[in-house]
Amino acid sequence: MRRLFLLVCVLVAVDTMLYAALTPLLPHLAHSKGRAGILVAAYAAGALIGGLPGGWASVRIGARNAVLLGLAGMGLASLGFAFADSFSSLFAARLVQGIGSGFTWAGAFAWLLAAAPRDRRGQLIGSAMGAAVFGALFGPAVGAAAALAGREAVFAALASLSVVLGVWTLRIAEAPEEEQPSAAVVAGALRNRLFSAGLALMSLASLLFGVLGTLAPLHLSRAGWGAAAIGGLWLVGAALETAESPLIGRLSDRRGLLLPVRAALVASAVFAGLLAFGPRPLFYAPLVVIGGAAFGALFTPAFVLIADGAEEARLAQGMAFGVMNAAWALGAVVGPAAAGAIAGAT
Repeated sequence: MRRLFLLVCVLVAVDTMLYAALTPLLPHLAHSKGRAGILVAAYAAGALIGGLPGGWASVRIGARNAVLLGLAGMGLASLGFAFADSFSSLFAARLVQGIGSGFTWAGAFAWLLAAAPRDRRGQLIGSAMGAAVFGALFGPAVGAAAALAGREAVFAALASLSVVLGVWTLRIAEAPEEEQPSAAVVAGALRNRLFSAGLALMSLASLLFGVLGTLAPLHLSRAGWGAAAIGGLWLVGAALETAESPLIGRLSDRRGLLLPVRAALVASAVFAGLLAFGPRPLFYAPLVVIGGAAFGALFTPAFVLIADGAEEARLAQGMAFGVMNAAWALGAVVGPAAAGAIAGAT
């Protein structure tokens, strides 16, 4: 169990790290807010395409094989991003990465929950989400390194990491087979209050993060911040959110989900409103860090709700997390693209 949990944490951290590595590179790769939003949203569009197939693959061919397919997509996407020389090739690399992510996440979390004790579900998901959030907020530091050392060297090295993770994946026993889901079971899960509430929270959190990851680096770049400074700011947020997610998971196990959900929603509304004023960097930078923590606090309760709702509806967890990927992707496509377009127009 411990080896599997560590593998899942590393898988999701590397995946989100690659997703967020674009942040400090945005001002150099996309010279308009509209293009920046499209480039950020490309990954989410891929996850939307790969979400349900990833869930189906996790149930049909096994969680471990779904993870291996996702890692293959990650490796190809990293190589493509390393040597992309046009906006269209950058978009294609991000799209492939998102498709691979749909397989990796569905397989990894189905695998973990198959081995996890029921009374530790919140804690384990929270800890894994802490690793994912750390990857998402450490990613800009990787992007800053790519801006300084060269995109080709850094992303080609990251592509080789998928091979290492693939070997590690093969060394852990496969999860037990899950029952093949029917269309009626999937429809029943979507009517389940816990499951649908979890999907709604997941979409909201990804939308908020997508807006933040698109507009914050552009605002700071206009104020004179370079890629290294922007990456460092996200790294500070990484430390905060990595500690936050396991605590929220333990709180959910002990006190229920309503308290952390209410607190996260209120905090997200407050900090989204403050960020909208776009103050000077002295005030804007801490708002980015604390606002990111507020947005990230929604992810762990969303995961737990989805897992619990799927269990009530008798939906295989692999398929449940495939649907979750699609919900996450919906918010992550709409958020950056709409934010870039609105900011460019206003």
